[in-house]
Amino acid sequence: MRFLWLLLLFAFLHCVTSTCPPRCRCASTFIDCMSTDLTDDSLPASFPPSTTNLYLNSNDLTSIPNGLFDNLKDLRAVYLSENPWDCDCNILYLRSWLQWQQNRTLYRNVVCYSPSHLQGRIISYLSEDEIISTCQYWYCGVALISQICLFIFILVQALLLFLVIIYLRRFHRIAKDARKTATEIYEHGDTWETLSHMGAE
Repeated sequence: MRFLWLLLLFAFLHCVTSTCPPRCRCASTFIDCMSTDLTDDSLPASFPPSTTNLYLNSNDLTSIPNGLFDNLKDLRAVYLSENPWDCDCNILYLRSWLQWQQNRTLYRNVVCYSPSHLQGRIISYLSEDEIISTCQYWYCGVALISQICLFIFILVQALLLFLVIIYLRRFHRIAKDARKTATEIYEHGDTWETLSHMGAE
């Protein structure tokens, strides 16, 4: 009987630990990932559906993936302070989620770390236009890179066309010389044949 209880306890502990995300500490519905050096890449892809309190503060997070909190129906509070939030296009989901929270005062310390003109601003109070304006720099950068690539592509095409023209002109000259040589050989052959006939007579 005692052995059976140990097996049940082991199975229960295994279930509890298996649902606890990596790097985090779990106690009932509290998920503590505070000060675990989490980054955008190492942030768990999901959390237990029964989570009520989630501690993500004091890490290296710059954004939250779209939909991360959507399936946590019992979620009461997420602690997000002391992270270097980058308030560009990727912060739109977090801003939207924060604006839907009833107790916004809990999130007054969730502020932008970058870009510089938004540093220190409370994320939930940012307007959509302010965030989208930061995205335009990214689009401009992509557009500039695209134009540079297009210019290089056109330059390479022009160079290839130039080389083809040079090759064709050279080939035309060689063909012309070959025809001339063939004509001369043919003419010399006729002259030699005529001389041979005359000598024979």
